[in-house]
Order: sequence, then C-alpha cells, then structure tokens
Amino acid sequence: MKLFFQFCRFFVLLPLLLLVYGCDQKEILYEYKAKVPVFEKMSSIREMDVSVVSPKPLTTSGKIYLYKDYLFINEPNEGIHILDNKNPSNPISISFLEIPGNVDLAVNNGILYADSYVDLLTFDLNNPTQPNLLERLEDVFESQYVYHYLSGGNEKVVVVDYKDTIINSTSSNVYFPFSTSDKIYYANSSESTGNQNYGVGGSMARFTLANEHLYTVNNTSLHLFDVGNPRKPVFVKDIPLGWGIETIFPYKGNLFIGSTTGMHIYDISQPAEPNKLSVYTHFTACDPVVVNDDYAFVTLRSGNICGLANDVLEVIDIRDLTAPKLLKTFSMQNPHGLGLSEDVLYICEGDFGFKSFNVSDISTIDRNLLEHLKDMKSTDVIPGPKSLIVVGKGGVCQYDYSNKGKINLLSCISKTVM
Repeated sequence: MKLFFQFCRFFVLLPLLLLVYGCDQKEILYEYKAKVPVFEKMSSIREMDVSVVSPKPLTTSGKIYLYKDYLFINEPNEGIHILDNKNPSNPISISFLEIPGNVDLAVNNGILYADSYVDLLTFDLNNPTQPNLLERLEDVFESQYVYHYLSGGNEKVVVVDYKDTIINSTSSNVYFPFSTSDKIYYANSSESTGNQNYGVGGSMARFTLANEHLYTVNNTSLHLFDVGNPRKPVFVKDIPLGWGIETIFPYKGNLFIGSTTGMHIYDISQPAEPNKLSVYTHFTACDPVVVNDDYAFVTLRSGNICGLANDVLEVIDIRDLTAPKLLKTFSMQNPHGLGLSEDVLYICEGDFGFKSFNVSDISTIDRNLLEHLKDMKSTDVIPGPKSLIVVGKGGVCQYDYSNKGKINLLSCISKTVM
C-alpha cells in the first residue's frame, strides 16, 4: 500500500515539476566560423562564356596533362593553363582557357575533354592558343549536384565556392557546412593504342583514355564515353563500383581503379563492356596505383580524408589479374602520387620530400633508395618523354631524369599567392 501511495504521489507531482523546470529552460546559442558553400544553378553557369584569355599566373596547381609539346595545368574550378613545352627548361605560357568548375582533362587526337561541374566539354586544339568549343554533354556527372539545403528547398545546384561566415545557431539547430579542407586535385593518365594519339599523365587519374573510349570515375562509379569520333563524344553508361573510388590507371587493355579500400581490376578488351576481373582489398587509405607487366605499386596514405591507415608502399603480384596478391609492404612517411619509369619508382612524400627507388628486385626496394630530396615537397609525378614533371605545393617543376640516381632541375612554374 505504501509503495502504491508513493507511485500515485509521483504522478500527481509530475505535471507541476515539468511546469516549473520548463519555465527555466534556456536555449544555448553557438557562434562559430565555418566555410559556407555558395550555390549556383547550372543553367546560369552554362550561360557564362567559355573563353580563352591571355596567360595568367598559376595560383593553384591541379591536374596536369602532356600532349605532344604542350603542357596543360588545371587551375581547380577556374580553367586550364596551356603552355608550349617544346623546351622543358623554358616552358612558355601561351593562353588560359576559362572553364567554370573544371577539375579534370584528357586529350585525344587534338581534342581536349574537360569537365565543367556536371557537364563534359569538348574542344578543338588545332590552335592551342585558341581552343574552340565543339560540344557540351549536359548532366553526365550528376553526382556533382547537391540540393540547396540552405533555402530549405529541393532544387539541384552545384557548389561554386566557399566563403568564411560567422554562424549563429541554437543547440537544436546546429549547421554543418561543407568543408573544403584536405581537398585533393589529381593528375591524369592515358594509354595510347592503335592509331590513337593520347596525352600522358600521372598516377592519380580520374580521367583516362584507352581503346577509343574516355573513362572517368567519381566517388562511386565508372563513366564510359565513346570517342571513336573524337569531336563528338557519346555517353555510353555508368558502372557502379562502390564507395570511395579515387583513381584510374590504364595498362595494356586493363583498368586499375584505386579506392580507399582496395584496387579494382577491369578488362577493357571490349571497350564498351568493361569486365571486372578482381578486387584487391586493403585497409582504409588514399590509394594511387601504377603498374608494369608483373606488379602493381600502391601507396597508402593516412590523413584527415584518408583514414587512420599506416603510410606504406604495397607491391602486389598481378601476373594473374583474377587473383592479385600482396607480396611486400614497405614503410613510407606520407606517400602521395607515384610514377614508374623502367626499373625506377618515384614516390612523392608530401611534406617529407621526394624519393626514387630501384625496383628491379621488389623484395629489396627499401634497401635500394636512389635519392631522397627532403626539401622537395611533392604530391604527384609524371615521367614524361622529355622530363620528369613533379607537382608540389610550390608549383610545377620539371627535371632531367636521364641519370637514374640523380635528377637535375630544368625549370619551375611557381604558384603566385593571390
């Protein structure tokens, strides 16, 4: 009976307690600095002129592409610097192609393909000082769309910039903005076959050309375009790959696709119907890859957007493409992009410099360091036909690498602080 009385008294007092404490409740106001996205409709962006202007200083080095004697350097989300690179000791900037939302590029038989947010643009490069827009395929990269959540609507837009803003928010309405920190812009790679005349690039590609097709990746999918008629690309289809897709590298009729959790291998002997051969898995990390006939070399890097992995170089046996297997793992400091030239492997170690190794014996790579340039902060490397091109925080530099044991500086295109 006593227990029943206490139980009843609790429910009699409960409304009063709620009333008293409810009157004292206060909202907590938060104030913090955030990078808030700036949204724009694609219809408005498409109305902007895609124009060629006079050369201008490099402020941010993004994707790099070599085609014949020309060097293309992407200025992320702004456009492409075009340079005459006949003499790597003295590259000459000849024009800047303004393309809103451009990050990736590739060149096929004098035709430039470049993204503009969700669209694919095609340019005639017969006169590299005045590229001519031929075609725009709309909405082929739809994953770039976001919803304008700040307006509370469901309109699809793209993020064109970020601005520092002071946010005032209550504890019940905290705003979580997009962040531009740790954003990475990758270089490109392509494989020339038959009568095709493709450009060359590096290890961290999202655009690549092979077998009269343009292959591109986003975070989840492989996109296919038929470029048998280079001037008029045709979208073929998307192939879902799973989350965390980062890079794509072509080699002898196969695609090696790097992700944060592994490497996908596809046979593209039937170019419009890529056939998955296998998936090699590893712990979560950023994952560029280069290959030769027998081995894939994969750098795994830790960091804010890369997971909590160790910093290592993995050597994977790919002699059986249906069953890749890990052979050796070597400790690194913070490896980014890498490049392979015959039996020399070049590895960009970010703030820890630039390394080269003799990899003729894959079991002793760690004991065959050729050079470690500790002050050469680097993020990607492209072994080109005339020079070794290294991308870093300071800009884009070219080196003579005819001496495997020691590279020699030819020129640098330094970034300008705006």
